[in-house]
Amino acid sequence: MKLDRFGCGLEVKFAPDSDSKVGKFSGYGSIFGNMDGGGDMIEKGAFKETLAQWEAKGKYPPMLLQHGGFFGSVDDMLPIGKWTSMEENAKGLKVEGELYALSTERGTYIYEGLKAGTLDGLSIGYRVKAQRNGTKPEEPRRTLTAVELVELSVVTFPMNDKARISAVKAIEGLQSLSECEDYLRDACGFSRSQAVAFVSRIKGLRPSDSEGQKSVEAAAQSANRLLQQLTRRS
Repeated sequence: MKLDRFGCGLEVKFAPDSDSKVGKFSGYGSIFGNMDGGGDMIEKGAFKETLAQWEAKGKYPPMLLQHGGFFGSVDDMLPIGKWTSMEENAKGLKVEGELYALSTERGTYIYEGLKAGTLDGLSIGYRVKAQRNGTKPEEPRRTLTAVELVELSVVTFPMNDKARISAVKAIEGLQSLSECEDYLRDACGFSRSQAVAFVSRIKGLRPSDSEGQKSVEAAAQSANRLLQQLTRRS
């Protein structure tokens, strides 16, 4: 059966040093309802069966670079890290992972590429299990309803620019309301409108200056706990 690929762009946001030194990152390997450069669109639920199969094995698909050089040399096929979590949410296929061997030349090169924003894509290698073919010009060529996930690569040239990857960023490192909105979308799977509405609500709950700095700190701590709860559920 043919092995297909579906690529997604990435935007790197780095974690505090405690996380970034071990190369941890998260993002989306696929965005639902979005057509890629080849005319394919993946439907929500398409990964349900394949994720259950991988979890039954006690592991996730390999993390490769450039799809293993398109099945090139043995060295190309060596994983560059491991995926530690994969799950579907309302946005797409959310993934978390960490890079290997950051002290080596190869590991450092890959990590620096991510940090510089020049190694800026994610792409899944998969086999189609079920699909619907488009019948109108404006429809996707194929709507994929079930796929077998074979590997998930960090790539330079993705076919799809909608999904994002972001290094794990601690809640304590958020510096602005816009960063909070980005965090809710990237880490929690919120839509843009949901993230904006949530942050607006938090702004409305801020205490007035007359209530003092202690109340401000208490409000910040409450918001932080709520964000942590949402992250665990996402």
